[in-house]
Amino acid sequence: MDFAHNQEHEAIREAIGKICARFDDSYWLERDRLGGFPHELHRALADGGWLGVCLPQEYGGVGLGISEATVMMQTISQSGAGLSGASAVHMNIFGLQPVAVFGNEEQKRRMLPPLIQGKEKACFAVTEPNTGLNTTRLKTRAERAGDHYVLSGQKVWISTAQVAEKMLILARTTPIEDCKKPTFGLSLFYTDLDRSFVEVREIEKMGRKSVDSNELFIDGLRVPVGDRIGEEGRGFEYILHGMNPERVLIAGEAVGLGRAALQVAVKYARERVVFDRPIGQNQSIQHPLAQSWMELEAAEMMAMRAAWKYDNSLPCGADANAAKYMAAEAGFNACQRAMATLGGYGYAKEYHVERYLREMMIPRIAPISPQLILCFIAEKVLGLPKSY
Repeated sequence: MDFAHNQEHEAIREAIGKICARFDDSYWLERDRLGGFPHELHRALADGGWLGVCLPQEYGGVGLGISEATVMMQTISQSGAGLSGASAVHMNIFGLQPVAVFGNEEQKRRMLPPLIQGKEKACFAVTEPNTGLNTTRLKTRAERAGDHYVLSGQKVWISTAQVAEKMLILARTTPIEDCKKPTFGLSLFYTDLDRSFVEVREIEKMGRKSVDSNELFIDGLRVPVGDRIGEEGRGFEYILHGMNPERVLIAGEAVGLGRAALQVAVKYARERVVFDRPIGQNQSIQHPLAQSWMELEAAEMMAMRAAWKYDNSLPCGADANAAKYMAAEAGFNACQRAMATLGGYGYAKEYHVERYLREMMIPRIAPISPQLILCFIAEKVLGLPKSY
């Protein structure tokens, strides 16, 4: 294992950092207050060629790996943009991995360049109101009718659907009772989000106001057969090529946001003087912040190991889930400790810590709960009986 200084990763941090520097704390404070998708950041990253960081070069991408994408997303989050900035491009980075891996040549040439160039935005439509994380029990149906499918059903917690032109959607094409295994019979489509047949309702939420979350009500959406990715019925298998990278990217974003909070706390602890001494001289302030530094370092290493495994076509499910769990907990602890360090000022919007804390709730509970990750590790790694 090589822990040497990685010049390529440092170059990515520098390049992304320069772009993010155009969008300072006041920009993200305004987005948090007023909402509104951060189109300017999305455009700046597209113009820099970064939306295709881990997509193939022959379709306009950069051709790097999830490792480099994780560095990129961590840098965006750590800049102070937090999840408001990272979520604006999150889907671009991991979402079309199934297309890149399983799509045919015509699909790759049609689907990938517009996303990479920033001409189209996409959303990831998997989760449903009554199935949650039990993906095999999805109710959205896709019924074949000649040269197209007709989709009907509901999706929930779909980010960026207010601004997206496309969606990557998982639907059942064969009733589960007719399948040998529950994971069979699901098919994956990348298609137009046609609002004549898809009603998009925004969900008001506690944080990340600038990146919308939505309910989708799909009624009779016609999807060409040519928009189906890979074989019919194998969508669950394909979607894993998006889910594992997503967990790794979320881990990177959580580490970045935790470090942003830690940076604010450390600066405040140096400068805030009480009883004629900086509060950072007190061990009750020092120790929690030092602990957060260690937790964030460990979580980053786990995330990079998971990314390395994915990039080298090695099994990475346990690593990706563990990285997401560790980073979310470390980031949340860092935000809480930053809030405690600043005291009353941590509650004030001008210091941004309260925004970081609200946004850090996202990687804690999405795209998979910490409890289900523990169940997964217990079963798949430790060999204990399945509990769910």
